[in-house]
Amino acid sequence: MTDLHSTSTASPLPVGALVTVIGGAGFIGRYVVEALARAGYRVRVVSRHADSALYLKPLGDLGQIQVVTGNIRSDADMAAAFVGASAGVNLVGILAESGDQRFAGLQAEGAGRAARAAAAAGVKAYVQMSAIGADAISAIAYARSKGEGEQQVLSALPFACLLRPSLVAGPEDQFFNRFAGMARLSPILPAICGDSLFQPVYVRDVADAVLAALQSGDARGRTFELGGPDVLSFTAILQMISDLTGLDRPVVPLSDFTSGLLAKMGDILPFMPMNSDQLAMLKKGNICATTLPGLKDLGVTPTPLAGFIPEMMARFRRGGRFAKVDA
Repeated sequence: MTDLHSTSTASPLPVGALVTVIGGAGFIGRYVVEALARAGYRVRVVSRHADSALYLKPLGDLGQIQVVTGNIRSDADMAAAFVGASAGVNLVGILAESGDQRFAGLQAEGAGRAARAAAAAGVKAYVQMSAIGADAISAIAYARSKGEGEQQVLSALPFACLLRPSLVAGPEDQFFNRFAGMARLSPILPAICGDSLFQPVYVRDVADAVLAALQSGDARGRTFELGGPDVLSFTAILQMISDLTGLDRPVVPLSDFTSGLLAKMGDILPFMPMNSDQLAMLKKGNICATTLPGLKDLGVTPTPLAGFIPEMMARFRRGGRFAKVDA
């Protein structure tokens, strides 16, 4: 990777330039689009279902945010997506396979396809959203596809910046909200691999990191791992959810056998808390490597969980945000 001190600090992306965001209609995407628009860029959001992304248009001025239909599995769609663009961001990713949505097709081949289209269009800056644990030779399908995607992106765009967030948390996330919803229905909160460590990162910090990576010459060709200031075990996170929702659900550790059984059920039933691939990732933990740069190196101050999780959990309390919680 390019060394910080050997790269030009000049921004490759002038204000007003067009930035194409693939997968901009998702959880992270809405915040990335907002950050780009706020900074004065024109944004082209590419989504499989453009109608589902129309809610993004009010985040910018009139005509600043364009929403188009495009599939990352289509060469023609990706070529059209980058026409006239000065920069690109690929946010496409899935946590579990379903139907024709497969890890290899989206996170490896799709990532490469988007990057090659961006290269052909002559973009000057590019960000690929990856994940902590990305490894092209991993036995875990999710991590392997993320690692293969990184390789394909850098092959097409050696100056691309790779961002690997830990667990991304925010109002629409599928982690804190899922387990808080479970606490409403279940008398317990099951701790699967309760000692595994997480470093949750606020979604707005991730969006600010994308913006910084596009604007900074120093980020070109480098990999950043993004985590918040709090490192907690899975058990501690579940206890936080129990406390902040005021539901007082006991956190119960599950044996390896029970965890494995539930994960196998998750391979079949989508409403289960996790599947076998996710269990394997959970066992490895999800904290940033100390050998790689992070949020602060991009000029982003990490937000502590106390700054946004209590407000997120308010809607799960009996009586909502007006309920008294001792946590």
